[in-house]
Order: sequence, then C-alpha cells, then structure tokens
Amino acid sequence: MRLEAWDTNAEGDRAVRPDQRGGEYAYTPVAWGRPAQASVARNEARINGEGRARDLAPAVLRRTSPELPAAIRRLDDNRRDTPLLPPAPLASGTTRATLTLLTGVEAGRMVVLGPEGLLIGRDAHDGLLVDEMGVSRRHARIAAGPDGSFYVEDLGSTNGTFVGERQVSWAPLASGDSIRLGQRLRVRFALADEAEELLQRKLYESSVRDSLTQVFTRRYFSERLAKEVARYQGDKTDAALLVVDLDGLKELNDRFGHLAGDRALCAVAARIAGMMRPEDALARYGGDEFVVLAPGMGLGQAGLLARRIRETIARLRFAAGGRAVSVTVSIGIAALGELGERACAPTDLFSLADARLYSAKKAGRNCVRMSLT
Repeated sequence: MRLEAWDTNAEGDRAVRPDQRGGEYAYTPVAWGRPAQASVARNEARINGEGRARDLAPAVLRRTSPELPAAIRRLDDNRRDTPLLPPAPLASGTTRATLTLLTGVEAGRMVVLGPEGLLIGRDAHDGLLVDEMGVSRRHARIAAGPDGSFYVEDLGSTNGTFVGERQVSWAPLASGDSIRLGQRLRVRFALADEAEELLQRKLYESSVRDSLTQVFTRRYFSERLAKEVARYQGDKTDAALLVVDLDGLKELNDRFGHLAGDRALCAVAARIAGMMRPEDALARYGGDEFVVLAPGMGLGQAGLLARRIRETIARLRFAAGGRAVSVTVSIGIAALGELGERACAPTDLFSLADARLYSAKKAGRNCVRMSLT
C-alpha cells in the first residue's frame, strides 16, 4: 500500500510534500472546505469540515485502502482497543436497611435490620449490643412500619435519643440519617445494597483484625481495656486480663522457618478463641504475645480459664519440617478488683499482668502466675 501526504505551509495557500521536509509517510491529500471523516496522525484531532487548512493540524489522513486502519494503529504502540463485554449481570439480593456505628470502640461496624426490627442497648443481646457509657440497657428500637418505611423509637432511655440534633420519642428515618444515643454514641441509618454492605464489612474487619491470626488488633484491645477501667471506676464491675506468651517462638522460627512460626501463632489463637465467652476479647498484642480481656470475671475465675488454655495448648500438635511439633504458653493474670482505687489507668492492669507473665517465664515457662511469687 502507498500513502501520499500533503501539508500546508504557514499561510495555508499551497501544499508541501513531506519528502521535502523529511516526513515519515506520504498521505493522500484531503479536500478542504467540505465535510470529511478522517483521523489526524500523531495528534489524533479530527476534521469536521468547518475550518480551513490553516486552522487544522498539519498532517491529515483519509481512508485510501482497507489496510489503512492497521497502519494507523502502528503509529501508536500504546493504543489498546476496549473489549466488548457481555451485559452486566443483574444485582443479586435486595436493598436492605443497615446501621453503622460512627463512634465508640466498634466504630465502622455495620449491622443489618431484620424484619422484626433492631433493639439497641447495653442489654440488647438479641439486637445491637453497645456497651457504651450513657446508653441505657434498652435504649431504642428501629423497625419498619406497615408501609415499609423505617422509624426509631426511644424506649424511655435516661439520656435520650436524637435524630440529628433533635431529641425524639418517635421519628421516621431517611437513608443517611444520623442517630445519637445519649451524649456520645452515634449511628447512621442507611439503605444499602449487597455490594455496599460487603465493602463496609471488609473495611471494618481490616481495621480491627490482625491480618495473620484474625484476632483483634492491639489498638482495638487498648480501647476496650480503657472502657473496662472506666466502667470499674463507675460501678466497680470487675474485669480480668490474661497476658499469654508463646514459649520459644524464636527457636521455632530458627529451626523450621517463619512459616512454621506463623502456623503456630494461628493455631494458638484459634484454640484460645474457642474457649472464650462471647463478651470476651482476644487480641494479638505483640509478635508472640496475646491478651484476653474478660469483663465481669474476677481473679479466681480468670485463673481457671488460664489453666484450661495452658493445658489445651500443651496438647496441640502441628506439622513442621516433616514432623509433629508441640508448643506451650506462659500466662500472667491480673484483675481490676486487685487494684481497687489504684485502677485509674489501663496501663496499671496490664503492667501487673505482664509482671506476672515475666514471673511465669522465670519459673520455667508453660505455667500460670496469679501473683509475683
């Protein structure tokens, strides 16, 4: 195929062949002054027939052969054709009503409202359980009316229910409304489809879960511990803390590799989680250290839990380097009731439990300490 080209001079009065100025290709001239469907080489402008040569890009193409599109594509190696995709599938599921916590320890958590509605409060074990200061035991309820719209109803709470900044006893809800329970806790009501709900759940889980063991993160644990200390100062509700250290993780990594150490951490976390109550919190505090926060549990009960954990882990076996490997843990325990009036900061409880863990390590590992002796 042969291509000829013509370019205009600065005045646009006469044509100049590109071989007179060192051009790459020769293009067939385009008739000016009438509409032409053409593509501009190099700068990808188009001729619409409205301008003279002086108003247009200097190099212009028109189709002279079926092979021309291939020649144009060769001018731009980065060109990528948009693939023709099949029609998008219909969205699965239906839009559902959701509540997202905006404040508090579990900020970002989303719950879906069922057909029976949702009870919110500190004793709402079958609804949205929010253990936050200023929230009543049965604070409010969100439900759907006969026409399918949603409303919020205050259940005689001490500190009130607000939609926006307006206190209400009953109020209809629109998607995006902010609801405040008491002085601190805020939630957002929204209508979300399945994709939005799934994204929100993933974002929340990634913010509060350790990526390896899938237990809570240190930041989440610190917030929970601070809340328990504040509650103890208010109503003297006891809480226990277990600091659990995996014995000999460094030696395990050195001998069998870090993948074996990761498997040991995951196995230990799963066994501990299987022995906890729903209200307890298990978090990874450091590289080989876990913490268990047990609200409402005194030192004696925490000691029984720690011994069960130690014995269960000692029986654990997993494969590493073609052989069965066992691991053990050392545990230090402390309770807020031991500190009494000195329980003024979360670090006080953790420091006591950590000191007892160090005592268990010195005693030969694979043991539990509830005191420093």
